[in-house]
Amino acid sequence: MRMDKESFGRLPDGREATLFTFTNRQGASVSITDFGGILVSLKVPNRTNNLTDVLLGYDNVSGYFPNCGYMGALIGRVGNRINRGLCHVAGNLLQLAKNDNGNHLHGGDEGFDSKLWTPDPDATAGSLTLSYTSPDGEENYPGTLKVKVTYGFSEDNSLSIRYEAESNRDTLCNLTNHAYFNLSGEGSGDILDHTIRIAADRYTVVDAGCIPTGELQPVDGTCFDLRRPLRIGDGLKHEDTDPQMICGKGYDHNFCLNGAGLRQVAELFSPATGIAMTVDTDQPGVQFYSGNKLKGIHPGKSGRAYGPREGLCLETQNYPDAINHTNFPNAVLKAGQLYQTTTIYRFEVK
Repeated sequence: MRMDKESFGRLPDGREATLFTFTNRQGASVSITDFGGILVSLKVPNRTNNLTDVLLGYDNVSGYFPNCGYMGALIGRVGNRINRGLCHVAGNLLQLAKNDNGNHLHGGDEGFDSKLWTPDPDATAGSLTLSYTSPDGEENYPGTLKVKVTYGFSEDNSLSIRYEAESNRDTLCNLTNHAYFNLSGEGSGDILDHTIRIAADRYTVVDAGCIPTGELQPVDGTCFDLRRPLRIGDGLKHEDTDPQMICGKGYDHNFCLNGAGLRQVAELFSPATGIAMTVDTDQPGVQFYSGNKLKGIHPGKSGRAYGPREGLCLETQNYPDAINHTNFPNAVLKAGQLYQTTTIYRFEVK
């Protein structure tokens, strides 16, 4: 495994961001910056054995100011939404930032996506460990939370993300990554011809603000039944008629994954390139976001700004607003307890 390290530009405050690129023997590569832990590029072979960059992103850190849609970034302390930013932790009422139409989203006004992480690269292992300590009270979350995220790239074109965190007080922790995938290639257009499969019998019903109501709805007979591969464009034909699709303006929902432990939970395929991506995780949910409101300001790596549905997200996670629903998986990280979770994106040609 070869590792290259280079400047990725300067932040508005003058600090320098660094880009780390790991390249395997096939020539496939992943590029990650220590700013926001952002996945910048992921190049894997297509059916003609040419490399295709399957991630949306920018050529310089300046493209991420502002980071429209949390492009490629690490998300925390809590991924996804919390209703009105209100919840109780250890008997205390927390009022978190209302940074998304009156609700709390992706860690608040300045979440982990906007931090400069401390990098520890390992060229031999093909891995990059990023560390960040979130002080007690940051974004009004209790406890000092020490976080480590390790990206690993393998010779068989698999990208693993291992998350670890520990707090000295009871707090909330739900870490994820907000990569936008387009297996036809970054800048190639929309993802409507992709097929998707998600191993989930139920999904979390949401209201008009995309806040879970607490109901776990069976997918049977709906456009949310992705247990067999479905062309995304065919599913989105219901966006103006299905009440849940109207709420999300398309797919923007948490799927309650079947099974437990590290297992394969999803598959994505592009007929244009033959690239298939499978997702393994030990998390209980995955947010499938079909990029409905994606609207870039700066030109992406392809030289033009991104538009709606040019990429999609599969964010492995705990259920959104879990802290406010007793029937959802536990959302509290107890003091001294180790938070650990792993997600693996595997790539092959079909």
